[in-house]
Amino acid sequence: MKSIFTKAAVAALALGFATEAMAEEWNVSVWGKRRAFTEHVEKLAELVSEKTNGEFTMNISYGGLSKNKENLDGISIGAFEMAQFCAGYHADKNPTITVLELPFLGVNTLEEEVAVSNAVYASDAAQKDLARWNAKLLMPSPMPQYNIVGTGEPRDSLDKMNGMRVRATGGIGQAFKAIGAVPTSVTATEAYNAMESGVVDTVAFAQHAHFAYRTIDQATWWTANLNPGTVNCPVVVNIDAYEGLSDAHREVLDSSIAAAMDHYLTNYGKTLAKWDEVLAEKNVTKVELSEDEIAKFRATAADPIREAWIEKMEAQGIPGQELYDLVMETLKKQRM
Repeated sequence: MKSIFTKAAVAALALGFATEAMAEEWNVSVWGKRRAFTEHVEKLAELVSEKTNGEFTMNISYGGLSKNKENLDGISIGAFEMAQFCAGYHADKNPTITVLELPFLGVNTLEEEVAVSNAVYASDAAQKDLARWNAKLLMPSPMPQYNIVGTGEPRDSLDKMNGMRVRATGGIGQAFKAIGAVPTSVTATEAYNAMESGVVDTVAFAQHAHFAYRTIDQATWWTANLNPGTVNCPVVVNIDAYEGLSDAHREVLDSSIAAAMDHYLTNYGKTLAKWDEVLAEKNVTKVELSEDEIAKFRATAADPIREAWIEKMEAQGIPGQELYDLVMETLKKQRM
């Protein structure tokens, strides 16, 4: 009897270890608070858990694991398994995907932003680039064109933007610099205080971020049609963690991305629909620049910055022209 009990106990213990070994728990580093920008991460975690009956779970941390500018570093050392970051936070660490932050690319919709992002992410150049940080590009965080909010006299011409202190990163920051503004790359979480204290006059964000970081609460005006570009903020996973998944869990993760992105796009549409209501509630004036002013902005910023970017990439052995052409070709296909 003792022998039978012992064998049963050992078998039960072994089963417990096997079950534990099958379980997979990932830590995910994002920042701020839950918002439209993170809904695909939330949905992905939900789907993965549902499909695996809780065997594969993701613990999403909003700032508790790392600062947003350090998420890629955290991925590289395996401090967590998944993270979101923005290319413009550290362009030197992820130069290939900064092609998606060039000003005035002509991307008009979130669906187009998804298409061009996925095309660049799938390129050999981008995958090699991010692999230096042990990072695999998983999915984009598409955002609409940025526009600026500010206080005081509306900046409705390039002349009035000369000397303007603006919170803007990446290619958008370069575009503003080209017309005489002074860009600063304070993080999204610092933007409200920077605006309140006068460190910046204006803040460039997509709509969800003006909501999430309350910059709209200080604004008296916003540019409705400037549309200089957007930032690119991928979700990445640690390559070792990804390759260490069981085949079943990896398939669940990969197959859930499309649904997570669909959820993101649907949810973001609600945010855009709410935007006009909030502007009216807060008496924020819509400022529309003339077509001539926008054309001047594009001529001053788009071509020179693009050509300088391509030249810089090629000098580093990165196929800058090829990546830019890939974006343009993808846009054409998307519109057919």
